[in-house]
Amino acid sequence: MRTNRTKTTSVAGGAILENGLILCAQRGPGRTLEGCWEFPGGKIKLGESPSEALRREIFEELDCTVQVLEPVCTTMYTYPFGRIALCIQLCRLIQGRPQRSEHRALRWLAPKNLPSLNWAPADRPAAAILTAMDQCFANHHHDHQ
Repeated sequence: MRTNRTKTTSVAGGAILENGLILCAQRGPGRTLEGCWEFPGGKIKLGESPSEALRREIFEELDCTVQVLEPVCTTMYTYPFGRIALCIQLCRLIQGRPQRSEHRALRWLAPKNLPSLNWAPADRPAAAILTAMDQCFANHHHDHQ
């Protein structure tokens, strides 16, 4: 019996929330899953927590600082190029405005509109959870105005 020796890469993704909207990022040209939408983030380095990795990656990719609030979900997904464990966490911007560096596009969407995008497969479960939580975000937003 052969065991599956596919290495699992741990990845942190951030659902960045601001004014009841969530930041969605479109993968850039020449990258795997080009044109698909994802929650921005990147690989978790050895010794890093998902929150630390997420803060570092968001700063590197988008030139802004986030506060990590709570986990949304972790999804295991096997792509042709390997298996990933994607840990999506809810965050909020605390400094800066997201700047596009390696993404083709950035878009702020209400959670209920997330299904309108073509999400990368590993990001779909988190998008569905966030869509289902739309009413919570709407209520949360009005409490803090």
